[in-house]
Amino acid sequence: MDVRPYPINIEDLRRTMDFLRERHRKYYVVYRAMLEGGLRLSHTLHMIENFSPEEVIEIPNTTIVTERLVCFNEEGFCRYYVGIREAMKPYKWAYLSKETVDMIREISGASLRRQVIQKYARKHGLLPPKTMRKIAWRTMIKAMPKKIARYIQSRFEELRVSEAGYEDLLGEADQHYPRYLEKLRGELGIDHR
Repeated sequence: MDVRPYPINIEDLRRTMDFLRERHRKYYVVYRAMLEGGLRLSHTLHMIENFSPEEVIEIPNTTIVTERLVCFNEEGFCRYYVGIREAMKPYKWAYLSKETVDMIREISGASLRRQVIQKYARKHGLLPPKTMRKIAWRTMIKAMPKKIARYIQSRFEELRVSEAGYEDLLGEADQHYPRYLEKLRGELGIDHR
C-alpha cells in the first residue's frame, strides 16, 4: 500500500466549525454529526432526511428490538440506528451528543445534496466534509480501543468478531463513547452548543 501524509490542522477544524455555526446552520449540523459519529457525508445526509427517532425496529441478525433513537441523558449522548445495509458502505449506529440530536430534530426531513455541501466548503476555504471522518477516527482511537472505534464508525470489514460479538460491542461502545465526546471538547476545543 502507498502511504501518503494526511496532516489535519486543528485550527482549520475550529475555523471551519466556527464559520458554519455562524453562517450555515444546516451544514454546521451535518459537520457536527460527521465529527461526533465518524459518519460519512452520505450517511449523515441519509440520516437527516429519514430521521424517525420514535420508530421501533428489530436489528437484523440480532435479538435487539429497540427504538431507533436511544438516549443516555446522564452521559449526554444518544445512538441512532441508521441501518444502511444494502449500500457498498453499510452503516449501523450513529453516536451523537444530545445537543446534536436536538439540532438534527430541527432540520430533519431536509434534503441536502452532497455536491452542494462540498462546493460550499471549497468556496469558503473550509475543511472538506470527508475530513471529519478522518479527524473522528484519529481522536476516537485515543479515547477508546480501536475495535470499539471501528464498531462506532461501522468499519465492519476491519472487525474480526462473530455476529453475537456485535451485541457485546454495542454495550462497550455505549460505555466508551462519552470519553470521545470529552476528547472533542477538551483536546480539540470543539464547543458543543
